[in-house]
Amino acid sequence: MSVRTKLDSFKPRSSWIRYLVTYLTLFLVPLFARVTIIGRRHFPARGPFIIVINHFSDLDPAFVIYTFRRPMIFLAASDHKIEWFNYWAVWLYGFIPTNRKSLAPSTIRQAHNWLKSKSILGIFPEGTALSQVLRTAKNGAVYLSSICAVPIVPMGITGLNKPWKSIFSGVRPKVTVTIGKPFGPFKNSVRRHDREKILTRNGHEVMCRIAALLPEKQHGSAARDPLVDRFRNENSQ
Repeated sequence: MSVRTKLDSFKPRSSWIRYLVTYLTLFLVPLFARVTIIGRRHFPARGPFIIVINHFSDLDPAFVIYTFRRPMIFLAASDHKIEWFNYWAVWLYGFIPTNRKSLAPSTIRQAHNWLKSKSILGIFPEGTALSQVLRTAKNGAVYLSSICAVPIVPMGITGLNKPWKSIFSGVRPKVTVTIGKPFGPFKNSVRRHDREKILTRNGHEVMCRIAALLPEKQHGSAARDPLVDRFRNENSQ
């Protein structure tokens, strides 16, 4: 049985608070980083849809908000410790609490309700552990795409390796945010024993689509997969 944490009581804030945080990022992010955004045209004009993002830094959510510039809903793990200097931002924007090992019924219900209201969900499919290369996807994003019949938009963020070291040295890090073409929604098998295999396969496709937006040295679990080149070509067309 999982032990409830303080983060389990969190929930997405009202839209006007999320709008306010968005405006704050438009002011604060350029002060601390030089940001290049590529492919914003790939964002659908309206929801619902899911944005999937690589997770290389604790600062990734701020750059997602800065790039998207509309209120959105994040799914984030509630069974891990958040450092005090990140806690205030997480508390201010709010999120749907999730378990890193499995999607609880309450998580699925909340996510489904938000998507039904035409909201946009932000999901880091790798989970919370940070690395500078892509890892294997958890099943949450592809599962929600299939049961809610919504498309997915991939996003890649680079340049946030040790950002505080650069900032405290008086140098604004160069951050590149790249958005790929929407894809999906995924479909799952009606046969139970096929579902896990299909979720895993679709999760790998998600990581390949994110890899297509990142330098080759960061492809990790998607390295040398021919799907990456195919998706990169699709995004450039």
